Amino acid sequence: MTGIDTNVLLRYIVRDDATQTPKADKLLDGFTKERPGFICTVALAEVAWALRSNYRMPKKNLIECLEALLRSRNLVLENEPVVRLGLDLYRNSKADFADCIIERTCRFAGCKRTVTFDEDAAKSAGMELL
Repeated sequence: MTGIDTNVLLRYIVRDDATQTPKADKLLDGFTKERPGFICTVALAEVAWALRSNYRMPKKNLIECLEALLRSRNLVLENEPVVRLGLDLYRNSKADFADCIIERTCRFAGCKRTVTFDEDAAKSAGMELL
């Protein structure tokens, strides 16, 4: 398995660098079910943040992009069940994707609550204001 950093995923998705995009294409298109790529949860959260903040991707498009990564048979996502739960929460939330992943990761680990100073995360992602 080969781990994939945030910047490689971004080049593959946004196609904004004439030199790096073809390299990202070759790598990601070369993965197979037997020899998959690996996306850690941190990289996935960074990708979501960058796509929304830097590239101004609409939330609907971001959700479609994340769903496509989850559907890929040639990629393994760290904590895939938690990512799916986080994506479900994000879909109907005003919180950031990362906040939804944090809350669902804590819940999945058996935490009774997840505390935050972020009012949006408390209102929309099921966290509790500290």
